[in-house]
Amino acid sequence: MNKINRFITKTIATFFFIGYIPILPGTFASAFSLCLIWFLRKNVLLYILFFLIILVAGFLVSSSAEKLFGKKDAKEIVIDEVIGIFLSFIFVPLNCKFLFLGFLLFRILDGLKVIPSNYTEKLEGAKGIIFDDLIAGLYTNIILQFSFRLTL
Repeated sequence: MNKINRFITKTIATFFFIGYIPILPGTFASAFSLCLIWFLRKNVLLYILFFLIILVAGFLVSSSAEKLFGKKDAKEIVIDEVIGIFLSFIFVPLNCKFLFLGFLLFRILDGLKVIPSNYTEKLEGAKGIIFDDLIAGLYTNIILQFSFRLTL
């Protein structure tokens, strides 16, 4: 892999170098993503387009990033957290309460590796890196959708 490809891979995988933060890089990537989510919240099509772009980009670079960092699901790879937290808020009416609740739920569910996340994280390459965060994001979204309907 040439120098430019390594740079692009690391830039995307670390979500513009947030993954290099020494303490809790996944939490910082998720928190930074909340700013993007808030900015995109009023335009559902743009939100979904951004989600699909980072999803595809994450799948394209994660396996290579794993090799570059020399470790399975290296802590520097945080694009998966960005993908997961974006999924958490698709079609969720956003306000500060739901952003905070969704952030906490996503981080807890991502950390707990609730079934089937505990199996998917063992998969090789990009699938092992991303699927567990997609599942945590999906569970978070379902809980937020349910919570929203309870508060109507």
